[in-house]
Amino acid sequence: MGKVKNLSNSKRVIKRKKSLGSFEEDVLLAIAALRAPDGASGASIREQLEDNLNRSISVGALYATLDRLERKSLIRSWEGASTSVRGGRAKRYFKLERAAEDALKDAHRRQTRLHELAFGPA
Repeated sequence: MGKVKNLSNSKRVIKRKKSLGSFEEDVLLAIAALRAPDGASGASIREQLEDNLNRSISVGALYATLDRLERKSLIRSWEGASTSVRGGRAKRYFKLERAAEDALKDAHRRQTRLHELAFGPA
């Protein structure tokens, strides 16, 4: 029986692009669709998603996804000024990074290619 090479200790590094989950892609597209020059608030992103996906979006799921997208360096966020309407809390705003646009274009190309394989050209 031949010797099996242990690949876990291999020095070869495979560079992978950041893949997007379906909801991550939806959130990025919602931010892009809002076209807010001063950033999109979490509430406006949630409203955009609910209006266009025709389903309820939990605040927790949205903010967990926004945090994950920021860790992936696909968006950036900052806090605006605090307001008395919000009990002194500041709104958090989000904006796409260039990497998000590239990731969305790449995802669209891959999906288009797979659709064409499955169903033929549009």
